[in-house]
Amino acid sequence: MPEAPVPAQRRPDLITLTGVSAYGYHGVLASEKTDGQEFCVDLALEVDLSRAAASDDLAHTVNYAEVAADAVALLAGPSQDLIETVAGQIADATLTRPLVEAVEVTLHKPHAPVGVPFGDVTVRLRRERDVPVVIALGANLGADPADAVERAAERLSAHPGLRELVLSPLFETDPVGGPEQPVYLNAVALARTSLAPWRLLAALHALEADFGRTREVRWGARTLDLDLIQVGVPGTPSEAVSHDPELTLPHPRARERGFVLAPWHALDPEAALRVGEEVVPVVELLASVSGQGVRPRA
Repeated sequence: MPEAPVPAQRRPDLITLTGVSAYGYHGVLASEKTDGQEFCVDLALEVDLSRAAASDDLAHTVNYAEVAADAVALLAGPSQDLIETVAGQIADATLTRPLVEAVEVTLHKPHAPVGVPFGDVTVRLRRERDVPVVIALGANLGADPADAVERAAERLSAHPGLRELVLSPLFETDPVGGPEQPVYLNAVALARTSLAPWRLLAALHALEADFGRTREVRWGARTLDLDLIQVGVPGTPSEAVSHDPELTLPHPRARERGFVLAPWHALDPEAALRVGEEVVPVVELLASVSGQGVRPRA
């Protein structure tokens, strides 16, 4: 059966905040830094609102009151010479919220010392989410599980929300638990993404379905298994931490899985994973799970 084409990126949902204002001291002139003036910012946040629309749950959307408070803190914060700098700071702060995939910031300086009659001065910029992501791939059904893993990686690399994808070497893993089944072929992919974690997980599930994945038997054999392991850099503002039962980040069992840790370490010897309140090198976690029947594919 031919594989489904890569889905086109749909138009984003938007949350807009208009006219968020504060008194600040940004500008090149000494008088601007001592006397200050009113600044105003408009924000357009690109967010997938489908879950929030269905659930009526604040956790499934962006708290725009907090976004506005962050913007006011930067407008009223330490003086910058350029409003371009302030607009960039506001964009960066907004993108630390995991559900925001892109933001457009329009910063107004209506009282700028231009020297001629004018209505307004604005700076407008747009920034997209761009964070590293770790995806585990595995398969043990079909005519060629290794080929399935490699084709899945090719499909992921063509997805419009992923870029710079690199696939690890393949590892063989003896199955543990569940019914009797063939040996697994496992790998890890590192990439960068503009997608919010929930949307990326949905894309992984859609790709599994395209490869004929079913979920009737726990720990059963799979035509393709894709797990979202980590989003962002642990210990930095880019890290996504989620306790949602439908998407726990980082993956709650990655620390115990040699078939994730071994290919991940092979691809990135400096990799680290959050374990509770600590960020632990993957090489240390790998040493603690030796003997799980994970080996480089010959």
